[in-house]
Amino acid sequence: MNEELSKLKNKVDITEMPVDLKEKVDGMIERLERMAQHGNYSSEYEIVSKYINVITEYPWNKQTTDNLDIKNAKEVLDKEHYGIDDVKERILEYIAAMNMNNTQQAPILCFVGLQGIGKTTMGKSIADALGRKFIRISLGGMGSSLEIRGQSKATPDAEEGYIIKALIRLQTNNPVILLDEIDKISDEKSVRSSIMATLLELLDPEQNSTFFDHYMDYPVNLSKVMFILTANNLGSISSALLDRLEIIRFPSYTDEEKLIIAKEYIMPKVYKTIGVTKDQLEIEDEVWANIIRPLGYEAGIRELERTLMGIARKAAKQILMDNKTKVTITNDNVKTYLPLGY
Repeated sequence: MNEELSKLKNKVDITEMPVDLKEKVDGMIERLERMAQHGNYSSEYEIVSKYINVITEYPWNKQTTDNLDIKNAKEVLDKEHYGIDDVKERILEYIAAMNMNNTQQAPILCFVGLQGIGKTTMGKSIADALGRKFIRISLGGMGSSLEIRGQSKATPDAEEGYIIKALIRLQTNNPVILLDEIDKISDEKSVRSSIMATLLELLDPEQNSTFFDHYMDYPVNLSKVMFILTANNLGSISSALLDRLEIIRFPSYTDEEKLIIAKEYIMPKVYKTIGVTKDQLEIEDEVWANIIRPLGYEAGIRELERTLMGIARKAAKQILMDNKTKVTITNDNVKTYLPLGY
């Protein structure tokens, strides 16, 4: 047996995987050994080698331990999100149910609301609260269900689907996976129907314990994954899929809420990201309304965060170029720090 085949066999031997899958892969390696005797196994080797790399990197029995402490979860959600008490209350109820049932089986949540109101960051906060790893997969513009389900390894340049890739990257089989912008999947009817059917299999607790990725060519158990979906609206989502989802609607932020979020949540992040300190950059209290008001009709806070980052960058430039020790934003000079169009 040549060195390359020995390495492949060793990878398989040291990996914990289902017995029948190991037998299948051992058979593939034995076939390569027979082909190697005739010196014509190089093309087949590339296919088998790539496949073995995927299945040996897959986290078959690796998972993190859940932290189902409801008080800890509340602290994490309150620390990272201001307001939206009804949303946080619903999430805490689901975590409490997981705790009482002593199970990893999590509900499939679907966050619905306008852009920039914190749907994605809430998904990350839930992962933090549970002590799980987190990854976001964008569904916006997806043009084929094969992107989720993978392609047959016999296909040229075949790859595993996004879900399997995510689990391999995170090296755990129970992460929080956020499927972002489900309502922005391809407008083509046949493509949308195919993707919705695949998502139904992926998310349905009755089916996802044996999810079949074409590249893996073996059923994998996704029942320990916590899936969270986001959407701006539900009009384009199939009714069969909606039946499996727990819908949580995110409200828009008021100007008063934005003021508190800007001061207590965004600015600490701005100081850390840009590298200026509170002593170097001060925004006077009466200025905040002029910063927030032009964005008053924006439901979320994404643009507000960009604006504050921009103010801090201009202040940093002024401190360095003009040798200033401090920049104070007042009603008299605020326009020079705001982006064009204010």
